[in-house]
Amino acid sequence: MSLRLLRLYPADFRRAFGDEVAEAYREATEGAGPITRLREAADIVAHALRLRLGVGSAHLGGRLFAATAPFALAATGAYAAFLLASTLNLAYVTGRPDVETPLGYAMNGFSVLTLVGAVSALGGRFAVGARTAFAGVTGSTVCFVIAALPGASDMPSEHLAYLTPPLVIAALPLLCPPDLHPPRRIRTTTGLVALLLWAPLSVVLLGLLDAGGLGMMPLWRFAVTVAAALALAGGPALSGIRTSGRFALAAAPFLALGHFAGVVGEDTAPPCLVLLAATGLAVRLWRRRHSDPAGHA
Repeated sequence: MSLRLLRLYPADFRRAFGDEVAEAYREATEGAGPITRLREAADIVAHALRLRLGVGSAHLGGRLFAATAPFALAATGAYAAFLLASTLNLAYVTGRPDVETPLGYAMNGFSVLTLVGAVSALGGRFAVGARTAFAGVTGSTVCFVIAALPGASDMPSEHLAYLTPPLVIAALPLLCPPDLHPPRRIRTTTGLVALLLWAPLSVVLLGLLDAGGLGMMPLWRFAVTVAAALALAGGPALSGIRTSGRFALAAAPFLALGHFAGVVGEDTAPPCLVLLAATGLAVRLWRRRHSDPAGHA
């Protein structure tokens, strides 16, 4: 291993475990091709970065990211599904498919990539799914930046302020320590493929429901995608929310992306915050009650 990679680690860790890391890297890359070497080097960089940021599995920050990562992925996937369903619905109802431009196709393609990545991660392929979802959000961000360039479209440049939070939320699962990744919920390849086929088909159905006269509002459309994402995350994710602080961090991505989706605004934010505060208090009381056999606070 190049000494440059080892220098990325904190000095104390490098002195204690540097030889072991170098040997593990040598065994993993011996006779391997450039892609394997690049992947192993990326793992080394990510591990060193987590240690320097204090988000390893032995740190409180790492356990916090592990608990909240599924919810960041669920919010990212739900937002991508919402955007796709809304775009499809608008095109069908108005008869004006405004997205039929190279940039529009690219934006929708990256939204599909984000959805597929989030579903894969929540379904059991966490590492590759989280990276895929982040790549999709990054691609969408680049498309929006290009669209906001002078003369590229009528998009106001101040809309760029909306790009950072989704990107940050999509990046949060990447900080989850590998040994704390959620367990696989769907263990077979067939089951995962079925899930990946079901997800976009469900988005198409969701986008066409308005056209059928059901009067679906954006709030309900977003709520459906969030509920589906939370159901996919399932009990293992919910079991990690043991404190009101973790609950607040898990809920924050849904509030932020709900605001960008246009369903959490000045009128709806206060009741949402009250509901979340009450739920967070209930989580805290439940945790106290079950952690103390005598029932003392």
